[in-house]
Amino acid sequence: MTDSIDRQPRSTKQLWVSVGVSFVVAFIMFIVFVLPAEFGEDPSGLGDLMGIDGISAYNVGVLSIEDEKPASDEIVFTLEPFESIEYKYVLGEAQSLIFSWEADGEVVFDFHSEEEGTDPEDAVTFDIGKSARESGTYVAPFAGIHGWFWENRGSSAVQINLVTKGYFDQSITYSPSGKYKREF
Repeated sequence: MTDSIDRQPRSTKQLWVSVGVSFVVAFIMFIVFVLPAEFGEDPSGLGDLMGIDGISAYNVGVLSIEDEKPASDEIVFTLEPFESIEYKYVLGEAQSLIFSWEADGEVVFDFHSEEEGTDPEDAVTFDIGKSARESGTYVAPFAGIHGWFWENRGSSAVQINLVTKGYFDQSITYSPSGKYKREF
């Protein structure tokens, strides 16, 4: 035996009410979630409370026209066992850096950036790991210092050779002997 359920078609008024409610819900979601997360605009203040305000703020374009010729840099570091060094470039927002580094032994590395005017503890890490080499292209999402931390955790000295080309005019070395700036 089958029970039949009589379904009444929805009236046009009910359909328009459903569409209207859907648009209101979508608009509220746009204001509360999309604007803060994607565009950094938070008219309701809820994006900041939820921690989503500006989470996609590090967007840069695919083409950057520069007035100057790119600078080139090649530098070699020797790290004794359990010694570390940081080497960073001063880059403006959307400036690019082509890099290749190679070590004659595995090192721990951390490619990170510190936004201009912020606490160094708020550095943003883009790549971290253990390797003897890496190559790539980096486009700065914000103005600041951008570069590597390397540490030799082995039992013998390691030599690291870094070759870069990009739109920088200064590098900064942080080592056990202090902070050193180079102009290009």
